[in-house]
Amino acid sequence: MSIAYPWAAVAAPLDLDLINRATWQRPDTVAVYRRMRGWTDPGEEASIEWVADRARAAPVLDIGVGAGRTTALLLPLSTDYLGIDYTAEMVEACRRTYPNARFEHLDARNLTSLPAGHFGLVVFSYNGIDSMAPQDRRLVLAEVYRVLRPGGLFVMSAHNRHGPGPGEKPRLDVPWSSNPLRFGWRLMRAVAALPRAVHNHLRLREANEVHEDWAVMNCGAHGFGLVVVYTSLQEQLRQLNETGFDVESVFDDRRGRPMEEGEDTSAAWWFHYVARKPTLR
Repeated sequence: MSIAYPWAAVAAPLDLDLINRATWQRPDTVAVYRRMRGWTDPGEEASIEWVADRARAAPVLDIGVGAGRTTALLLPLSTDYLGIDYTAEMVEACRRTYPNARFEHLDARNLTSLPAGHFGLVVFSYNGIDSMAPQDRRLVLAEVYRVLRPGGLFVMSAHNRHGPGPGEKPRLDVPWSSNPLRFGWRLMRAVAALPRAVHNHLRLREANEVHEDWAVMNCGAHGFGLVVVYTSLQEQLRQLNETGFDVESVFDDRRGRPMEEGEDTSAAWWFHYVARKPTLR
């Protein structure tokens, strides 16, 4: 399948793989992901609920599994579960936490080791696709389409180009607590983390590239240690459609209900997309 993306020939000045993998591999990053539990937001929960009954008992592929947060959420749907991540440290963390589940060190841009038309549900959560260079998104979408069975479902999330994310800058952010000891501890941690965030923000700004429907920008997560792709709702829908998917619904990160056409998206940090591979005709 050949897809003409407007950014197919674009390359960021800095290598997103090198930048982002270095952050994912940090022991403190892995530790953060090992502590994560449950849904990231109401939209994620709603998007999985949307597909759960149709995907139940079908083979499940969990892409960008991190340290296994989504494993606990998806295992109840199927005994045929595979979690993959392109960072070996995250895969090892998964195996320690879930020794009876199956995990592999694989890159979503190349799933040739997995059979075509096998999975009933593929999930790429927590905006994982955004950590890859813009021109690599079409590789991921094409691989997901290939490994899905006809009628199979795909749930993915992606940062919002027109949301608050692209404007992030380092600042002292201390969650309030009426307990003075707890607040003081939070304040000390925030002050200690600020120099690293400022350093990363200045160091990685060379990678920034801004367009109307998409942007590559330094992201505030993990001390501004990531560079991610932000995509408009319309552009991400276009990519899914051109790959061959039928998009069933879109949820934002704030509410657990499908978005309506023409709805204001400026407050959404990211979107959850529910798409389906058409059945054979």
